Amino acid sequence: MSAKPGTRAYDAVIVGAGHNGLVAAAYLARAGRSVLVLERLGHTGGAAVSSRPFAGVEARLSRYSYLVSLLPPKIVADLGLDFRLRSRTISSYTPVERAGRPTGLLVGGGEQRTRDAFARLTGGEREYAAWQRFYGMTGRVAERVFPTLTEPLPTRDELRRRIDDETAWRALFEEPIGTAVEEHFQDDLVRGVVLTDALIGTFADAHDPSLAQNRCFLYHVIGGGTGAWDVPVGGMGALTDALATAARTAGAEIVTGHEAVRIAGDTEGAEVTYRTADGEGVAAARHVLVNASPHELAALTGATPPEPAEGAQLKVNMLLTRLPKLRDPDVDPREAFAGTFHIAEGYRELATAHAQAAAGRLPAAPPSEIYCHSLTDPTILGPGLAGRGYQTLTLFGLHTPARLFDRDNDGAREELLDATLAQLDVHLAEPLADCLATDADGRPCIEAKTPLDLERDLRLPGGNIFHRALSWPYAQADTGRWGVETPHPRVLLCGAGAVRGGGVSGVPGHNAAMAVLEHGHRNRNPDLP
Repeated sequence: MSAKPGTRAYDAVIVGAGHNGLVAAAYLARAGRSVLVLERLGHTGGAAVSSRPFAGVEARLSRYSYLVSLLPPKIVADLGLDFRLRSRTISSYTPVERAGRPTGLLVGGGEQRTRDAFARLTGGEREYAAWQRFYGMTGRVAERVFPTLTEPLPTRDELRRRIDDETAWRALFEEPIGTAVEEHFQDDLVRGVVLTDALIGTFADAHDPSLAQNRCFLYHVIGGGTGAWDVPVGGMGALTDALATAARTAGAEIVTGHEAVRIAGDTEGAEVTYRTADGEGVAAARHVLVNASPHELAALTGATPPEPAEGAQLKVNMLLTRLPKLRDPDVDPREAFAGTFHIAEGYRELATAHAQAAAGRLPAAPPSEIYCHSLTDPTILGPGLAGRGYQTLTLFGLHTPARLFDRDNDGAREELLDATLAQLDVHLAEPLADCLATDADGRPCIEAKTPLDLERDLRLPGGNIFHRALSWPYAQADTGRWGVETPHPRVLLCGAGAVRGGGVSGVPGHNAAMAVLEHGHRNRNPDLP
């Protein structure tokens, strides 16, 4: 929809129709508020979209964000979303060569299979027992922390009491995660598999004193109260399509091709100036919710922007005519690629890659992880492709900070992609290139996005997928009650840069909507605290 807004004054104007903005719109419209959503692009969804990146090929890929863990079932139920997730039967596979023989670690497929896989790799029971203890600890933390994400922010002490496990608190909240990893595990490969959850989109060492890696690890193990990462049926765009439908059905107006360029407000309300192909317009509201980065919020309100938080990932989408054969004879490719396929992610390999990138060089052995969406959800492929055995691959590379691409983004992208695929080929019985499909123009079906590409395409500052460094899920001096408040009394931040933002969760959108509704409730009942 790209028509002009129907009225000038609204209860809420939402800037940005990514998934968080749509969650906020649906909640507020269902509560009877008049809502306008302004979207710069010609479509809704932001980074949570399904699209056909390869010319003439009927494959709808989750082009940017691609798995779901942090979306609370409460939001799905509250909004009546027609949206489904499917669990992956395999958690991960990590290939390695030991004693001159290709082998690996397959996690999933049942407890006994996992136990046997650990024993086959490590020669004993110790690492599996340590794995059980460690993830038992994180599981208990997840059960206690995840429900708080859609509540007013707890204080640090309140969250600590809620977790009620001083060993877990110290390991996750106070000491670098590398300490806990090294205390629990001895095998380098197992250590690396555990550490990867601390490094997704986060450029940090295992022992970084800032604990940025701890915050990243925490968000990756608390989702759903279990830490499981699920596949969205129909691709990530199925979620945002369902959210847009829920918002519109409830009465929200969503207009695309409307770019917000300025926000001005006071204690009574705010106005958003927007630009379209036909000129400028203004929409007034009691509240404005900004589903964009803190950097963009500052630009819209005339404030001094924060330093961009540097992104550090390579995102690659591929379409294959078949899954490649593995060198490891004990693992079926359909299982290896169904979960997270770790490449060059041993503990020492991760440390080496980080050190090389910190020194200004592309990692010689780039760490990355892959999964095959179409194994769990073949609906993203057209019937012709699915019938012929085609499969998708999504690759996410680590330790590639934006600074490495400043001088020559195109050249560095090509060099990094070649090196990354070469690391994968080490573990394959045939080159990946032999399995790549071609598009209608005869080009290989592969696209790669660097942090600078993501900054250009999605306006992610520095290409950071979380909009800024992830926050602890508790209140601090300037976080406000819900973690969405800004210095402007009628302007809220409902994007990934809010406290407890990051990932496809809808949590900032939910919390911003709750802050608006709570404000209105207090206005009608001035005696309330």
